[in-house]
Amino acid sequence: MRRYARIIGTGSYLPPRRLTNNDLAAELAQRGLETSDEWIVERTGIRARHFAAPDVTSSDLALEASKKAIEAAGIAADDIDLIIVATSTPDMVFPSTAAILQHKLGMANHCPAFDVQAVCSGFVYALTVADSMIQSGAAKRVLVVGSEVFSRILDFNDRTTCVLFGDGAGAVVLEASEEPGILATELHADGSHVGILCVPGNVSGGQILGDPVLKMDGQAVFKLAVSVLDKAARATLEKAGMTDADIDWLIPHQANIRIMQSTARKLKLSMDKVVVTVDQHGNTSAASIPLALDHGVRSGQVKKGQTVLLEGVGGGFTWGAVLVKM
Repeated sequence: MRRYARIIGTGSYLPPRRLTNNDLAAELAQRGLETSDEWIVERTGIRARHFAAPDVTSSDLALEASKKAIEAAGIAADDIDLIIVATSTPDMVFPSTAAILQHKLGMANHCPAFDVQAVCSGFVYALTVADSMIQSGAAKRVLVVGSEVFSRILDFNDRTTCVLFGDGAGAVVLEASEEPGILATELHADGSHVGILCVPGNVSGGQILGDPVLKMDGQAVFKLAVSVLDKAARATLEKAGMTDADIDWLIPHQANIRIMQSTARKLKLSMDKVVVTVDQHGNTSAASIPLALDHGVRSGQVKKGQTVLLEGVGGGFTWGAVLVKM
């Protein structure tokens, strides 16, 4: 009998500081940059985002989201036997944010813990790894988290990128089950597109080499994202023996409402079947899909037994999809 990885709990957390577009425009004006709520909404659909306080790390956000997911799952932290954190903004070069999270959760079972770095596709990558570990019997319960403090790597002198991103964390608990859960997954990467979305800096000899803030070619990212997301979605559905008509909810990476609308159109889905949080969260990279999933679950939109397609695309260039029976 097939062993499935089933989602048994979701959780999310946003830092308290919320900035509307008008708030951000006022801050940017002090730097001599002009932008407006109308300009941002028209191009992205974003109306607000959350920024973490200077002393708050990705593991801090992950901890709060994880507590909620563990509580929703009705288990204890020590019932988890694997932790995977998807992040591009780790607390440190090493150890992993996952290991730090394990300590903050007070876990005593010494389960394996590691990070996955696939930028905005990170949660989809992490879910796929967790699914494989459960199917193989290597894990029974897995905590998968997407957590980011992207505000730390933004160039606030570049209005085309700094208005797009926010901070936050989302988490799910997966459990081995005979009931259908994750039905199919699809992952891809193409490193030839590294230059269109990257943070081209690193630490060497106590110095920052290169440029440690985000760089993006928005038009190139948009064009590539729409193309690859459609292909990944169809490949995932085909693996599961399903069609776009079987999708109850689409939960895409929350980067830009236009990309989301285009993806929905290609899958013949109305926007009524798309969970949208980009307007209130901005682009939270690896955290965006689990944040939106938890919002969908807790708002009553996403219900047990429904089929949900998760898909993400990000720097690397990476992309992928996961089809889930809730």
